[in-house]
Amino acid sequence: MGELCTEGGRSWPRQVTREGVGSSIESMNGMRRARLLQAMREVDGVARVERLRDRGVSRYDLETAVAERVIQRVRVGWVALPGADPRRVTAAQHGVLLTCVTQARRLGIWVHDERPRLHLAASPGSRGGKPPEARVHWARPLVPRHPDALEDPIENVLSLVSTCEPYEQALATWESALNKGLVDRERLLRLRWGPRGRRLLAEALPFADAGLETYLRVRLRWLRLPLRFQTWIAGHRVDALIGERLVLQIDGGTHVGAQRDQDNRHDAELKLRGYHVIRLGYHQVMDEWPAVQDLVMRAVAQGLHRARTA
Repeated sequence: MGELCTEGGRSWPRQVTREGVGSSIESMNGMRRARLLQAMREVDGVARVERLRDRGVSRYDLETAVAERVIQRVRVGWVALPGADPRRVTAAQHGVLLTCVTQARRLGIWVHDERPRLHLAASPGSRGGKPPEARVHWARPLVPRHPDALEDPIENVLSLVSTCEPYEQALATWESALNKGLVDRERLLRLRWGPRGRRLLAEALPFADAGLETYLRVRLRWLRLPLRFQTWIAGHRVDALIGERLVLQIDGGTHVGAQRDQDNRHDAELKLRGYHVIRLGYHQVMDEWPAVQDLVMRAVAQGLHRARTA
C-alpha cells in the first residue's frame, strides 16, 4: 500500500514514479482545470483563494494546480496565473491596491508622471512590508475598498491624485477622467472632498481630450481671450485657437514623414485664410513654457489673434 500525501489538512494516496518522485494518483482533469482557469480569468489572473472556493473550486484542485504549476502562490490566501499582470501580483503580495497615477494610467487616463514608480494604497493602520521603491498612500479612502480589490475605485484614484500631484497635472488627470466618461460630476459632487479635491472639482471640465489642452487653458486664461480646442478649420482640427485667428499646433512624436507633410499643407491653407500658426513641440510646452508664453504674448501684442478687416 502506498504512502499518504498530506497537504492542506487532507490526505490521499501517493504513488512513486520511476524517477522516485511522488505524485498524486489523480491529477486535474480537463473540466476541473478549465473551471479553475475560467475563475482566474474573471478576476484578471490574481485571486483570493476564498473567492475561488466560493466559485466552486475545491481546495484539492487548488493544491493540485499549484503542484502542476497551473497557478502559483502569491502569499497566504492568494494565487495568480503565471502570466498575470506583475503590478497586480505585487499588490496582492503586499496587501495593497494600485492607485493614484499608476491606476490612472492603467485606465487610459492622461497623467503627467512618466516615471515607472508604483503608487499603492494601503489601509490606514495596516502594518509594514510595503515595497520600499513604491509611493504608498495611507489616506482614508472616499469609497470603501473591497477586501478582494487590487485596484482602487476611480473616486479614490482622483482623490489621491489631487493631493499627490501639482495642481496643473492633477487637473489634467481629472479632466481626462471626465472626458473618458469614467466618472461624472454628479457622482463626484456627492462625495466629501478635501480642499484640493473641491478646487479641482470646481474647475475641471469634461471637454479636454489630452493633458496639454488643460495646461494651455490654465496657463493662457489670464489673457482673457476666447480659447477653443480641437476646432475644425479648413478640413482639419487645430489644437488651440486663440481669439479669431491665432492657432497653436502641438507636435507629438508622430509628426514625421507623411504626417509632417499633411501638417505643412494644412498650415499653408490656414495662412491663406488669414490665420497665424504657431507650431510647437510637446517638450516646448512641457519644459520651456516661458519661451512659449513669450511667443504667444508677442503674437497677441501684434494683433495676430484678430481677424483682419478690409
